[in-house]
Amino acid sequence: MAFEDLLNDPVIQKYLHELVGPTGMPVAAAPPDGEVTDEELAEELGLELNDVRRALFILYENDLATYRRVRDEDSGWLTYLWTFHYDNIPENLEEEMYRLLDALEEREEYERTHEFYLCEVCSIRFEFGEAMDFGFECPECGSPVEAMENDRLREAMGQRVEELRDELNVDVTG
Repeated sequence: MAFEDLLNDPVIQKYLHELVGPTGMPVAAAPPDGEVTDEELAEELGLELNDVRRALFILYENDLATYRRVRDEDSGWLTYLWTFHYDNIPENLEEEMYRLLDALEEREEYERTHEFYLCEVCSIRFEFGEAMDFGFECPECGSPVEAMENDRLREAMGQRVEELRDELNVDVTG
């Protein structure tokens, strides 16, 4: 997929925004062809050099950019030449989806295997053991805590788990 196609995809735009934040988004959204220095990017985009470097480092950590160092023979200064590799984005997104699936399955299991109580005044949720320790009274306001049904939450999590499994083509027995 070409840079332009990737950058026009709202999912990928959101992914890049989550990675680099609003200050780094101009760097992520305008990858130049070939190599570029952080100073050139800062000047071209009108950004602070530290913001550009931060965004580049985040992209590097996520395998979306690489650099090579070149030493100036006269001054001895190192120059970093950056190259963007957005062809890794689909694979990174898939890894994120697997992490989300694992976290949702783990949370759904937790919700299924625990009993919860709720203070309706403070909207604080307690596990059974905590509620028992507090004498089934909210430690914040003293109101009684009531047994809480989490069926709707578990159903929503289960539905999202199934959607992710379908999208990732994950076998339920696997």
